[in-house]
Amino acid sequence: MTALSPLLQAFFTDRLMTQYGASPHTVASYRDTLRLLLTHAHQRTGKLPAQLDLTDLNAATIGEFLHHLETARGNTVATRNTRLAAIHSLFRYASLRAPEHADLIARVLAIQTKRTATTIVSFLKPTELDALLAAPDTTTWHGCRDHALLALTAQTGPRVAELTALTAGDLQLGVGAHVYCRGKGRKDRCTPLTSHTVSILTSWLTTRRPADTNPLFTTRRGTRLSRDAVSGLVAKHAATAARTCPSLQVKHVTPHTLRHTAAMNLLHAGVDITVIALWLGHETPATTRIYLHADMALKEQAIARTTPPNTDPARYQAGDDLLAFLEQL
Repeated sequence: MTALSPLLQAFFTDRLMTQYGASPHTVASYRDTLRLLLTHAHQRTGKLPAQLDLTDLNAATIGEFLHHLETARGNTVATRNTRLAAIHSLFRYASLRAPEHADLIARVLAIQTKRTATTIVSFLKPTELDALLAAPDTTTWHGCRDHALLALTAQTGPRVAELTALTAGDLQLGVGAHVYCRGKGRKDRCTPLTSHTVSILTSWLTTRRPADTNPLFTTRRGTRLSRDAVSGLVAKHAATAARTCPSLQVKHVTPHTLRHTAAMNLLHAGVDITVIALWLGHETPATTRIYLHADMALKEQAIARTTPPNTDPARYQAGDDLLAFLEQL
C-alpha cells in the first residue's frame, strides 16, 4: 500500500466525517471526484489505483484531468470547478500529513478555478409544464410514480439530492399539508403542498402503502432512486411531451429545470423574492435574483411604465450613384 491510500482513507474518515461532519451529499461528491481522478491517473500511468502514490497526482496530471472533464466528459466549467474544490480539499489535508511533498502540494493548490458565464435560467411555461405532467402513463406503476415525482418537484422545487432522500414520513398530507426535507448546508425546511399535489401524492402512496422510513420514490424492487434515474425519467417524459408541445423540442429539461419552474411560478404570482429564497432553501436572497433576470414578463411590465424619448423614427436612403460619381470628379 502506497502513501496515497492511507492518506485518502484518512481524508474521508478523519477529516470529512469526523472533524468536519460533512453531509452525505458532500462525501458522495468528493468520493465521485476522487474516483474519477484515480481512474484517470490509472489510465495515464498504468498503475492500479491502490498502487498510485501522491507523486502520481502532480499538477500536470490534475490539469490533464480537469481538461478531460470539460472535453471528453462534456462537463461544464461549474462542474470542473466543483471537482477542483474537492481536490484542493484533499491536498490541503495532505499538506499536514505529507509535508515532504510540500512543493508538489503547493503546485496543485495553485491551480485556479475558471470564471463561469452567468446564463439565464431555463424554466417551463404553464403549457409546457402541463404537457410534461401529462406525459407519464398513469395506468402503469412507473407512470404513477413518475407523475407524482414530477408534480412534487414542479410545485416545491427540491434539489434532486433532496428529492431522492425523501421518505414517506417526510410528507404530511392532512391539515397543513407540507413536505419536509433537509437541504444543502444541513438547513431543514418545510414546504406547503397544494391540494392538487396532495391528491396526486395520496394516490401514489395508496398504491404502495410504504412505512414512514421507506423512500418516497423507489424502483420497482423498492430501492431508492438514484440521481441519474431521476434525470433519465425527466428527460424521457420531456421527449414524450415534446411531441404535443413543440416548444419543448428546443429545451433541455432536467430536474433542476423543474426547480427553476417552481421559483418562476412563485415570482409570477407576485411572491416576494425573500420568500422564494426560503422556499428553495437558498442561503441568501441574492442567489434568487437569477429569476428576476429570467423573468421577461417582469421586464416588459417595467418598460411599459417608461416614457419613450421624443424623437421621430428615421429611414436611411442610399445616395444616387451618378451624383456620387460626379461629386468625386
